[in-house]
Amino acid sequence: MQAVIAISIITIVLMLICIIKFPKIKIKRFSFETFWIVPLLSAVIILLFKLLPFDVAFSGLTSSTGINPIKILVLFFSMTFLSVILDELGFFEVLANYALRKVKQSQFALFLILYALTSVLTVFTSNDIIILTFTPFIIFFSKRANISPIPYLVSEFIAANTWSMMLIIGNPTNIYLASSCNIDFFEYISKMFLPTVLAGIVSLGLLLLIFRKSLKKPLEIKLDDVKIKNKPLLIINLICLSMCTLLLSISSYLPINIEMYLISLSFSIILLLSVFVYSLIKKDFTFLLNGFKRLPWTLLPFILSMFIIVLSLKHHNVTLAMSNILSHGSHIFVYGIVSTLMCNLINNIPISVLFSEVVDSSITSEVYASIIGTNIGAFVTPIGALAGIMWLSILKQNNVKFSFLTFTKYGIMLAIPTLIAALIGLSIVL
Repeated sequence: MQAVIAISIITIVLMLICIIKFPKIKIKRFSFETFWIVPLLSAVIILLFKLLPFDVAFSGLTSSTGINPIKILVLFFSMTFLSVILDELGFFEVLANYALRKVKQSQFALFLILYALTSVLTVFTSNDIIILTFTPFIIFFSKRANISPIPYLVSEFIAANTWSMMLIIGNPTNIYLASSCNIDFFEYISKMFLPTVLAGIVSLGLLLLIFRKSLKKPLEIKLDDVKIKNKPLLIINLICLSMCTLLLSISSYLPINIEMYLISLSFSIILLLSVFVYSLIKKDFTFLLNGFKRLPWTLLPFILSMFIIVLSLKHHNVTLAMSNILSHGSHIFVYGIVSTLMCNLINNIPISVLFSEVVDSSITSEVYASIIGTNIGAFVTPIGALAGIMWLSILKQNNVKFSFLTFTKYGIMLAIPTLIAALIGLSIVL
């Protein structure tokens, strides 16, 4: 047990150092993120020294239960592919431009429209996709309008990581924790609708209060004309995304039980074939290559490695001890607060993997509170979620000054009331 705990702690420390000190390594023309390297090495050590028997690891990776990480990764990557191609076709930029043309000279109107647009798109795609898509656009129009991008950037980040709680597909942590406890799409939204709405209202109110002075200044937006790059592909993409979301919501009520990962995989394959046929006809594989290039491939070794580490902790009864410690007091507030804090020690995806073993699947309050914590935990520091790391990286690339301490200052102000609102909403529902 001591060896597994020691490896887990060392993994956390070294991973934090990688994230803070050198999040990316560049070798000649190639650069890659470092956050996944330490967990991968730790998982290899655990298996080589038989701290987790290979048959136990293989059984965990290939189990037919909802906690199977391969099924969860397929679900996440399928939904991400649908969203990435939608962005490559120019859908998000056209939608944003349309909204911006309606605001005239009011920063308050612009702020509200962008918050609403970010929130709605996050619900039906995912927080990571929205942050990768909208962050460069916000920086661009802020420069053109000669206004501070900070209110809009913070608003985008908070909205994306608040409204990502609404649907099971909004965040990899939702998928992992809900699937591990066999929570279906409709059951999930029935419990998370009110907590998400309350958290969204509170976060928006706080954002308006914090940035009220900056938003009083007038603006003059000059936008380039943008168009959809391929309308037939866009229609196919929107149909696939809409049908996929619909079937995910009713899958547990169909006469034939179809698992969620198979539904999302089927529609992503339909889109993939459509884009491939188009690319062959036009002899232009730009959409396809960019789509695959933008998929978060580093999540594969990261999640699988963290799963091996958590399995080893479970094998040595460490997760059982954690569960016993957390069982005291209110399940909702204990799990919500602890998961939020722990996200900022080891990131929200490892926490979702860990808490999938710690929570009692028969006590739904523990599961949903942990989901809330792994979403709102992204507010507090950039370490809280991969979205935060990517977001700060984009800001740095575009010479937008926003330090670790500034992130934490805004994050704490927004996280505490938003978390309380969400947990109160969960208490009402349950």
